[in-house]
Amino acid sequence: MSRVRARPGPSRRPSASAVALSAIAAHMALVPLTVPGAAQEAPPPVSQEQVTTWLEEFSNWGRWGPDDELGALNFITPEKRRAAAGLVRDGDPVSLARDVSTEASLENGNPLAHEVTWREGRIGVGLDSYSFSYHGYDFSHLDALPHFSVDGKLYNGYSTETVGETGAERLGIEVMHDGIFTRGVLMDLPRVLGVDFLEPGMAVTVEHLQAWERETGVTIEPGDVLLIRTGRWVKRAQDGPWRAGSLLAGLHASTLPWLHARDIAAIGCDGITDAVPSGVEGYNLPVHVTLLVAMGTPLFDNLDLDALADEAAARDRWTFLFTAAPVRFPGGLGSPLNPIVIF
Repeated sequence: MSRVRARPGPSRRPSASAVALSAIAAHMALVPLTVPGAAQEAPPPVSQEQVTTWLEEFSNWGRWGPDDELGALNFITPEKRRAAAGLVRDGDPVSLARDVSTEASLENGNPLAHEVTWREGRIGVGLDSYSFSYHGYDFSHLDALPHFSVDGKLYNGYSTETVGETGAERLGIEVMHDGIFTRGVLMDLPRVLGVDFLEPGMAVTVEHLQAWERETGVTIEPGDVLLIRTGRWVKRAQDGPWRAGSLLAGLHASTLPWLHARDIAAIGCDGITDAVPSGVEGYNLPVHVTLLVAMGTPLFDNLDLDALADEAAARDRWTFLFTAAPVRFPGGLGSPLNPIVIF
């Protein structure tokens, strides 16, 4: 894949009771935004050949030099961090992570194994160990750039031979050791359509994303972390778990040109960002593949965005300070973590 030419890249806090009432209203009586026909119309067809072309066209390989390992996180400049810090008005934090699962489910066949050792004495001490496989459809985690490859190549042209049983020699999660500190933007898509949740398998289109920008007055900017809420956990609480690996609401491959044009630093979702099934022959997860391998854009999977949606709706504020600190696993292909936003 070749290098793409670089482009240059207010309200007071309501009372606690008002926040609570607004949060309830946000879930019980959503106000639909205007997306003419978008809920019914099928997304535009995207072929395997088109995705292969986009892998070349949207490539950031070499954009920040031949040895770059940060990818789209380079969009988070010191100026971007300072501006993000200025978004903090109330000082109220919101966690975006789910509790780590300790029981097997349709979403996760490898739950957390947690062993605790307690040593009695005048001064007792407890020790514990954790073991779990966090990639998949349950644990909140960050996908690092060597999580996917295309034709033997990772982001920026690094070979898959740099990934072995002991981890990734390049692009591993430890290169994000300074964390992610930037502006976050929530797109609450059930609110766009006036529903409690998107049906599993629904493909989100550019029309939905543009409608959200239009109706909220928020424009996605370079260096943002874009958070896509589908209402997955509301659906799960109502109807129980399902095989998320076979059916999830998310972004259709046709949104890739839109995402590329925004120069986002990272993207997160209460699913895995991709719509499942993808509808693209030869690419089960075309959004994952193009973002990670071509654009160098990390992804946050399986976030819990419901509390954030409540707080954002109560304040009518869809932008905020986003922070995340991946664990420094040398050579790791990702990391479980607990992202925090602050209003």
